[in-house]
Amino acid sequence: MKKTVPLIFVFLFCFNAIASQEELFELSFEELLDVNITLATKTTESPTTVPSSTTVFNRQHIQLLGVANVYELMNFVPGMQSTRGDWVGAVPKEHARGIYLDSGNVLVMLNGQRLNDASFGKASVYAPFIPVEIVEKVEFIRGPGSALYGSNAFLGVMNIVTKKNSNQFMAAVGDNGMYQGALSVHHTFENGLSLQANGSLYRDDGDEYFEAKVRDPIDGRFVEVELNWENWRFAIHNTETRLDEFINLSGESKDNRHTSRNLGMQLEVKSSWGDSLSNTTRLEFIKHDIKSAGLIASAEELQLDHDFFVGPRWQSRDLTLNSETVYEYNQSLNMIFGAEYSWEEQSRADVYTNYYNPETGQIFVDEPFYLGGLQVISNHEPFEPLEASFDSYAVYTQVKYTLTESITVFTGLRYDDVIDIDRKLSPRLALIYQFNPVHTFKLQYGEAFRAPVSNELHSNDEVTVGNPNLKAEYLKTTELVWHAKNDNWQVDLVLFDNELEDFINLIPVDEALSRFTFDNVFETSMQGFEFSGTLHINESAWLSSTFTQYIDLPFNPSYKKFGSIVFNYSQGDMQYSVNGIWRDSITVIPAVLPDDPEFSPYHQPSHWLFGATIGWKINDKQGVALQVQNVFDKSTDAFDPRRYDGRVPQKGRQLRLRYTYEF
Repeated sequence: MKKTVPLIFVFLFCFNAIASQEELFELSFEELLDVNITLATKTTESPTTVPSSTTVFNRQHIQLLGVANVYELMNFVPGMQSTRGDWVGAVPKEHARGIYLDSGNVLVMLNGQRLNDASFGKASVYAPFIPVEIVEKVEFIRGPGSALYGSNAFLGVMNIVTKKNSNQFMAAVGDNGMYQGALSVHHTFENGLSLQANGSLYRDDGDEYFEAKVRDPIDGRFVEVELNWENWRFAIHNTETRLDEFINLSGESKDNRHTSRNLGMQLEVKSSWGDSLSNTTRLEFIKHDIKSAGLIASAEELQLDHDFFVGPRWQSRDLTLNSETVYEYNQSLNMIFGAEYSWEEQSRADVYTNYYNPETGQIFVDEPFYLGGLQVISNHEPFEPLEASFDSYAVYTQVKYTLTESITVFTGLRYDDVIDIDRKLSPRLALIYQFNPVHTFKLQYGEAFRAPVSNELHSNDEVTVGNPNLKAEYLKTTELVWHAKNDNWQVDLVLFDNELEDFINLIPVDEALSRFTFDNVFETSMQGFEFSGTLHINESAWLSSTFTQYIDLPFNPSYKKFGSIVFNYSQGDMQYSVNGIWRDSITVIPAVLPDDPEFSPYHQPSHWLFGATIGWKINDKQGVALQVQNVFDKSTDAFDPRRYDGRVPQKGRQLRLRYTYEF
């Protein structure tokens, strides 16, 4: 049983002590809608003028939603969801416009630096936990973004902007042994040099699952330092996450292990020539490390004394040089020209296992070859093809032209040459027509691609075998958008059509579905609509909601319909926020049912997950908030095809009591 009662008593005590103070997380209706969006065009746009389907969360909005991990914000974005899946560790998995895969179809960036890597392609494998406490803003593109950002900007883009000019300390405690501390420090020196440092420590012992009572602990650390001086900027970040136990490579065990790290650096210089011409040149480096092992077979199944574990001990590196010039001809014409070179390398491909035959250089599951525990085996011959490098070159351009006061045109084009893999041209075109001050209509077209990564090309392990003949996935998207806004409400309705070509998917190589390969096997279309709306009820309350409906069945079992609702209310010194996430039912019946009387096909009924936040300020510098996710401790499962029964348990109730101090 969860230990929530002591926290509730602490909360009630604090409430009685300081309920007469101001709100902690005050977010007005005007602040909710007054957002600037730079991700979609690299120019500053409003929701009315942006030529993409976008969603933006600022710091106050994020705190009211009560989430702990940035990936959880996807559940409040039309066309996106985030659930816990099985791959190497139970990392977040993105559902984006009907596609639910492991391959990195959403580009994730931290302050504009991509976190997707060359080995798995998926950002959440190496950075599965990014705490919201260090975040200033999160921007989403729903749909293609390759015309500006290249590979992985396929079905969406998420850019996480960390805190700037912030001096804040935060401490939190919660149930299941959860505790967190975060610190942001900003200082400007006499010579004009400014320093921003953000750090976070998060620990959660997790809940218990399955008959074996395995837990799902999280141990996450994040550190970032940014220096700005005149037209120069340097930033370095390091994130480390441990996700032991739970599920890893389809098996649940208390002895599963998963540790991931990434270290990133950015050096940026800005130059300008007059008022109309400017350039930003950026050099970026990022290194990803993973050490993970999951249960493949139990000792009972093997008729041995010890379980069999295996997984990757991999490292990849990415060096990118980007130079971008902006030409502001006049108020009606803006042009961007950019060039980019990227060198990606999987620099390490070792195996992490507890069985190995050193004479043959092979994993051999038998008691004489038991290693006494998990060990890293270097120079593992089957993994040698993974240690490959990828060079890519790209050039791109974008033009924004305001024809009249009511008509604006955006056009863009990017050419990517991923050496020895594929070449892709990614165009975009958007026509924006502001019919009157309330109603705006947009017609948007874009193409995107995702290049295969080393795991898909060259893997050779107990779970997957690579395919070196893969080519890039390709997407063509058409969107019709209605955007409407007045003083008391805002509505966005997006109708989209996705045409997917050469889609890469896992294909079983044996009847037992125990090993998979990758292939460009799928071409399909996906249509649907996305709704988001916000209503100003009165000076004290506002309501926002989202809803997504796909016309076609999702690719791999995912939600065909889903939505969210958020209600915020201020009364005197207090601020209350309640949110709900609704998901449609999913049923998966295998083509061939296992010969197992206890087997039941996967079925997850439609359900609501509710959350709540109550916050206030002690004074101008101090604040306290109670945050609860999954208030009613609803038990749900997400589907994963690698699991025998498809079921991956999702998190139950999470309760946090936060203290914040601004200095």
